[in-house]
Amino acid sequence: MNQATGVRGLADPVRLRLMSLVASHPGGEACVCDLANAFDLSQPTISHHLKVLHDSGLLDCDKRGVWVYRARTEALASLGALTGGPPR
Repeated sequence: MNQATGVRGLADPVRLRLMSLVASHPGGEACVCDLANAFDLSQPTISHHLKVLHDSGLLDCDKRGVWVYRARTEALASLGALTGGPPR
């Protein structure tokens, strides 16, 4: 993952929140149906934002009847290093 691409992927508040929700979801993965209730947005809009995060290299996904998204922990660690890591 290119760090600039990852930062651009998180530049939208909805995508930042989606990333947080996926990363904190049990097992570090979630489907669109798990995430839709957290937003006042349509399912296609949420799917679009998840695709942007995937294209940015921040999420992996695979099809299991529905699309399941997983946070890429190495991408998050890379962005954490860019921003100086977690607050102390």
